[in-house]
Amino acid sequence: MINIAIVGVGETSYSQRSGMSPQALALHAIQRAVDDAGLDVSVIDGIVPISNSIPAEDVISNFNLPHVGLSATLRIGGASAVGSLGLAATALQTHRCRYVVIYIGKNGSSGERMVQRVSQLPGYQFRRQLEEPFGWGTPLQWYAMMCRRHMELFGTTKEHLARVSLTMRKHAQNNSHAQMYGKPMTREDYYASPMISDPYQLFDCCLETDGGAAIIVTSEERARDLRKRPVVVSGWGVSPPQSPDDLTNRPDWNSIGLTKAAPDAYSMAGIGPHDISALMVYDCFTFEVIQQLEEAGFCGRGEGGPFVASGAIEMDGQLPVNPHGGLLSEGHMTGLNHLIEAVRQLRGECTSRQLPRLQFIGVTGWGNLGDGSMAILRRDHRG
Repeated sequence: MINIAIVGVGETSYSQRSGMSPQALALHAIQRAVDDAGLDVSVIDGIVPISNSIPAEDVISNFNLPHVGLSATLRIGGASAVGSLGLAATALQTHRCRYVVIYIGKNGSSGERMVQRVSQLPGYQFRRQLEEPFGWGTPLQWYAMMCRRHMELFGTTKEHLARVSLTMRKHAQNNSHAQMYGKPMTREDYYASPMISDPYQLFDCCLETDGGAAIIVTSEERARDLRKRPVVVSGWGVSPPQSPDDLTNRPDWNSIGLTKAAPDAYSMAGIGPHDISALMVYDCFTFEVIQQLEEAGFCGRGEGGPFVASGAIEMDGQLPVNPHGGLLSEGHMTGLNHLIEAVRQLRGECTSRQLPRLQFIGVTGWGNLGDGSMAILRRDHRG
């Protein structure tokens, strides 16, 4: 089997009002990823747009790509960025492509908002008729209910949620690229923020972002001849939750796609949770950090709240989480910025937020009603 590696990463600035089209944002990010890899853009022959990004045809025509052997998109929301590594691997292993770009460009703040994209999700007709009349119409409300269920079953508290939010904001102060850089937050600020959907207040919710991000993937063997040390994709897994288009009748609200995807990723990589040096968690909301820590095996179910309260997810903790600030404080690139941070950490390029002694980094994805994905990245073993 051909091992795959990430050889180039690129992104634009992250902002609320970019003044640029999604097309321009995506193309700038792709060009920067290609430059980072030391390649010419004409070598790209596999194109994987993240959900709600510009179509592959825009990339092909703007860069005048001579040959494209793969053009495909996973429709699993925030699980797509990590899940797309599996698409790239399949194309590379079957020799359909040599260099695959995974990218996103979006005006998530100044353009189309999340509430406008709900109608594109599976099972929308059911929700429109039976849930929206009772005020349960957005991901914020669905995930707030999942959080409340966990609180009732396991004693998870608002203070646990606050600790996640405060940690992500603290981490962003070491990242000049983050939207929340230069905007520290106190516990008082957190509790004073507006209630959005109980128990979620404003700072329990991820950012809405204008920006672009891209990564270049190729075979591990080919990667060794390029400009920078490659980052090897050791394992990945993708899975839907139980009843992927319906939450209200799900037998177990604590079982999510990651519950099955994480063991698949560990098995492929030949490691376990104890081998992971740092974790990039898809932090769409504060509770989802807690839930994914549990379902990915870093603590037992119901133990996620005390785990984050112990300081374990801070930069100097047992398992540093999102040193860039994550979706809560860096920006919302549908998780692709998490992969970029993992690559830069493993290369040793993160200056003031650089973590020491890294070997394996885990990256999770969360989409729709709990679609899950996980990738395990490792440093290349060459000297």
